[in-house]
Amino acid sequence: MPASQARSRARNNVLNRAEFLSLNQPLKGSQEGRSSGRKQSGQAAPAAAQGGGARERRQSQQLPEEDCMQLNPSFKGIAFNSLLAIDICMSKRLGVCANRASSWGGARSMVSLLGITGHGIPWIAGTLICLVKSSTLAGQEVLMNLLLALLLDIMIVAGLQKLAKRKGPYDVSPGLLDYLTMDTYAFPAGHASRVAMLAKFLLNHLVLAIPLRILLVLWALCVGFSRVMIGRHHITDVLSGFAFGYLQFRLVEVMWMSSNTCQMLISIW
Repeated sequence: MPASQARSRARNNVLNRAEFLSLNQPLKGSQEGRSSGRKQSGQAAPAAAQGGGARERRQSQQLPEEDCMQLNPSFKGIAFNSLLAIDICMSKRLGVCANRASSWGGARSMVSLLGITGHGIPWIAGTLICLVKSSTLAGQEVLMNLLLALLLDIMIVAGLQKLAKRKGPYDVSPGLLDYLTMDTYAFPAGHASRVAMLAKFLLNHLVLAIPLRILLVLWALCVGFSRVMIGRHHITDVLSGFAFGYLQFRLVEVMWMSSNTCQMLISIW
């Protein structure tokens, strides 16, 4: 017994040394680390929940406007989209000469020829020829203002088409004459604006019999809607073209050049 007690005392004396003190102490650091880890995880969970809740609240504050715009559009938006869909559908149905496989594909050449009668290049060339051959001051005045109206029509329609850049209902490439007058897009219809302006101009400045006046109006309508038949324009493009053509006529009337101005321009030319 004394020997065993001596051995235990010696072991205790060894463990009581400074370098072995850590073996007699409990692992406070690990326990504290575990407890602090639990506390931090416990605190992080509510913080994450609070952060997620705050994020959801911010999203809920931002999303309703977008959701309302998408799911509850305004009456104007619904009306505009509905009219646009009707316009596209009706324009495709009326494009009976859009290609050779269409229901009236055999009449495409004749309908295209009707559209050429409202093109700007033939009218500008014809106006210049008549202006050269005209010998009266009144005739030269009318022809010079008609030439001004045709040039304004080309520039205004080309500018509006570049701004709108609306494609036609069918993938129909513009012709050579269309490229010359920069009539490459659908809105507004250049042929429709031109024939509306020409019809109003000729009705105002030429003395025509009633049958000829009726034929002139019918010609303008047929040329305008022939562009829908060949698939180059929508119905709204043609109707807008008619409206712009009338406005161009009013603009030319405001800018009307007098006989003296016309004579000066002719002399320079």
